[in-house]
Amino acid sequence: MKRLPPWAKKRLGPASRLHEVKAILRSRGLHTVCESARCPNIGECFSKPTATFMILGDVCTRTCGFCSIDKRAAPLLVDPHEPLNIAITAKEMGLRHVVITSVSRDDLPDGGAGQFALTIKAIKDNISGILVEVLTPDFNGDDQALSIVLEARPDIFNHNLETVPSLYPKVRPQADYRRSLEVIRRAKRPGRLTKSGIMVGLGESAGEVKALLEDLLAIGCDAVTIGQYLRPTRENLEVVEYVEPDVFKEYEEFGRAIGFRHVYSGPFVRSSYNAELLLGEISD
Repeated sequence: MKRLPPWAKKRLGPASRLHEVKAILRSRGLHTVCESARCPNIGECFSKPTATFMILGDVCTRTCGFCSIDKRAAPLLVDPHEPLNIAITAKEMGLRHVVITSVSRDDLPDGGAGQFALTIKAIKDNISGILVEVLTPDFNGDDQALSIVLEARPDIFNHNLETVPSLYPKVRPQADYRRSLEVIRRAKRPGRLTKSGIMVGLGESAGEVKALLEDLLAIGCDAVTIGQYLRPTRENLEVVEYVEPDVFKEYEEFGRAIGFRHVYSGPFVRSSYNAELLLGEISD
């Protein structure tokens, strides 16, 4: 097992704020990807306070090698109160930028697209001027399901490629690289920002990362995030490499040089980490 370098260690934020936000979420039966995926930024994000709400339960129907979200239990029933509960909670927390993501729900006819749409609507109906970002699964390439989400008019549409195509069999065995690119391509519309994210340190080469960035740019993706893969549990894939900070800088400079409007690259960067910075940078 590789030793964790100093730049891959992060301190938690204030414990009191962490518990306060968790209590709010638990009181309404809500989930966050911050908790379920064991994100290293949870202390910082909850202390702002910000959170990425995870709809459709905390049990996933896929077996991605990098993710610690529960895959063994039966998926939960869709909660009809969840959209409004998220809107109320976001309002209580004073959020101006909300990120909505989900587990993959291949067991549902629409893959959970309808719940995304209802959640976007509930937030926008209850909080004036709020910006809503969605981070969706691929809906198995179902155009109708994707359209349900897009018709709800999220301000930012995010779908993560997660890794380079050569690593899909072990990292995302039930996904398809070209299918994910097509999801992002279809989501791109005038006035809507599109975004994707990847992890490094899983065995990819620098050339593969740069080729992926070129693929994203070619389909009209506006923004990309690049972060270090950190093994959440012993059941997940091992870290192949802890990528040096100067390599993250190299990826960021390459992405900007080829034309991306926003590139956020660093060891602790995650797709929804400091998500509110995207609009600020692009509008400058």
